[in-house]
Amino acid sequence: MSAERTSGPPPLVVGVLPGQSPEVLQTAASLASKLAAPLICAHVDEASYLVEWDPARSAHRLSLHPETNNAEIRAVTQELRNSIGSACDVLGIHWTLRTLAGDPARALGRLAAEVGAAMIIVGTPEPGLGHRISAALNGSVAAWLSHHQDHPILIVPVRAAVHHRTKHGT
Repeated sequence: MSAERTSGPPPLVVGVLPGQSPEVLQTAASLASKLAAPLICAHVDEASYLVEWDPARSAHRLSLHPETNNAEIRAVTQELRNSIGSACDVLGIHWTLRTLAGDPARALGRLAAEVGAAMIIVGTPEPGLGHRISAALNGSVAAWLSHHQDHPILIVPVRAAVHHRTKHGT
């Protein structure tokens, strides 16, 4: 499979979610700035599944929740764009947002291979019962990537940041 290449350093791929701890994106943006690398922010829509995937064309996906309206999808995309812009624009980083379908770990891995990424950046699971149940049922994205990827993986420990904010009230 041929990688989608641009001139300059290879991009970094970071997994982004609505409401995600800001430390993940801040870490990715800081690293991209230091490496003068573009940042590809990837949101995996878990409510859709991959129907067909061909690196030479766009992926075809279907929704598991066809009643979800376009306004909801646009609101999520806008929230992500605002978060990414806040973290990256002040550092002058070239960034893009991609929405992917299917299993999050595999989707991030496919994207990294497609673009010839230097690294994949993800956060640890957020604290809370809902996130623990999801990780137990679906597995951890970071764990899967660390065992099945040729690309380096940077796992940003979100729990420490949440503990710090709680302890220090920030």
